[in-house]
Amino acid sequence: MHVVAVETNHVAMWITFALIIGALVLYAFEYLPVEITSLGVLSAFMVYFHFFPIVGADGRNLLSAERIILGFANSALITVLGLLVIGYGMVRAGILDRGARIVMAAGGGRGWVTILITLVVVLVVSGFLNNIPVVVIFIPIMEAVAARYGKSPSKVMMPLSFVAVLGGMTTLIGSGTNLLVSGALEELGEKPFSFFQFVVPGVVMALVGLAFILIVVPRLLKDRASFSQNYMEADGKHFLAQITVGAGSELIGLESKNGIFGAYHDMTLRVIERGEEAYLPPFEDITLVEGDVLVVSATRAALQEALAHDPHLLVPELRDGKEEEDLRWQEGDRVLTEVMVKPASRMVGQNLSMIGFRYNTHCVVLGVQRRARMMRTRITEILFEEGDILLVQGQPQDITALRRSDDVVLLEWSAEELPALDHAKRAILIFGTVIICAATGLLPVMVASLLGAAAMVATGVMSLEMAIRSLDSKIFTMIPAALSMGLAMQVTGGAAYLAQHLISVLDGAPIPVILSAFFLLVAVISNIISAKAAAVLFTPIAVGISRELNVPVEAFAVAVVFAANCAIATPIGYQTSLMVMGPGHYTFIDFARGGIPLIIVLWVAFTLFAPWYYGLSYT
Repeated sequence: MHVVAVETNHVAMWITFALIIGALVLYAFEYLPVEITSLGVLSAFMVYFHFFPIVGADGRNLLSAERIILGFANSALITVLGLLVIGYGMVRAGILDRGARIVMAAGGGRGWVTILITLVVVLVVSGFLNNIPVVVIFIPIMEAVAARYGKSPSKVMMPLSFVAVLGGMTTLIGSGTNLLVSGALEELGEKPFSFFQFVVPGVVMALVGLAFILIVVPRLLKDRASFSQNYMEADGKHFLAQITVGAGSELIGLESKNGIFGAYHDMTLRVIERGEEAYLPPFEDITLVEGDVLVVSATRAALQEALAHDPHLLVPELRDGKEEEDLRWQEGDRVLTEVMVKPASRMVGQNLSMIGFRYNTHCVVLGVQRRARMMRTRITEILFEEGDILLVQGQPQDITALRRSDDVVLLEWSAEELPALDHAKRAILIFGTVIICAATGLLPVMVASLLGAAAMVATGVMSLEMAIRSLDSKIFTMIPAALSMGLAMQVTGGAAYLAQHLISVLDGAPIPVILSAFFLLVAVISNIISAKAAAVLFTPIAVGISRELNVPVEAFAVAVVFAANCAIATPIGYQTSLMVMGPGHYTFIDFARGGIPLIIVLWVAFTLFAPWYYGLSYT
């Protein structure tokens, strides 16, 4: 068997290998920030190939500094950044909280069923939509599901990315990698893929991978949480809050069952006030009517979920009957945070009406937490004590102004933005337009994502500062670094060198064995040079091997599709891995811990199924 050799610059090739291995070690052990490692490897490539250029047929340096840094203008990078802004806009508008409710309702209150349903939906949708926007949509939904059932985000975020990649293997448009392989086949004079050409082996691979992801992968991942999450959830403290049953409320007519009300299952009802009467549990034969005041006890997470459903649900009414004079606390951007009543504060011994808290601070108190005893009164009537914790809502600048207060201490780590529900329709319209334009080919995905991101800011769904905060510096630096590694391996002949040596070692082996080894090689290389780079590099090699062996090209071309999509053992191999890195609080090595076993399972599944499906004989 003979494969046409690629001209190789051996010194440059081994320097490239050394730089890539060094970068991967730094990524894995995080001796330096990811951004510094990425910029460092880019700089090293630019310096080396400036002094030792690789000259092409036209006399130009094939690895000039200008070409190496072209990754910063790469359409995939720009698309990812645009979609991150759009995804944050969807979260900001509170749309995905409602999606999470639908998913959780479908799960019937069982955590594993809810996660299964979510991942199956992702698997199916990813077969017809680019998996990047799919992951953008489902990251906050998975966060909500994890919070609802007490699971760490690190246990569900990587499975979300992996399932999206598996779904992308099933159809031609499921992944940009698939389209690259099909296009390369056509350029080489072979028939390109049809839409559903590899759907059968793709579904087999996806189902095997899904089972492994559900059962094994979460057990391989460490339980990680952010500092702020640990801070806010460490003691599970409960706040006392109140709900006023207003006109048209869904609570009107609700009857107690076995002495309790089930409208807000994460809240404990302490007392019902109706006029001058007060009802204590157990609540027998009581039907809620307009004007009832419900005093409830709940965690911050439960109260925040209720606010996302109805931003006015927990706002205490004014006892003196005054009209609202300042609605600033409920307009524009809203932040939820906690403050503590200082020792010797003027608030001690007074209630909210006496203090005039809402008018003096432009913020509203939604709940009160006191460890000393259980309270059963409206929060508007509570006389504050030193050390009381207040759950407060207001505009960002007003929350910041509480730092200067002589009466309360702002607990900085507890601050969290609330959804802007009044922007929901605009956000849905923008997102839907982006998806339609990209899916139908009306606009390139990059153009659609950039326009969508700009529209999110221009229409007021989010501010420019929020859009900038939604961008991830790891993604912005790692994708160009990964592309530079792939470019260097291709130009120096490093990737072809590895492929040819494997093929020469397997010369004379049965065709299914060569196919299996080829799959494994592509899978390994794709984790170093990215899925798309591996697809471009190995498609011509797959065609060459097929012709030499006198077998149909389809089996080896499909192997490139599936194996290149296995770029999941490092966060630099696939964009979706980078996207879940932050929300899952992962380190570089976590992806190897979860991804390598999954790659092995997919390799075994392909090795067993593909030869039978494509009629390849071992003799």
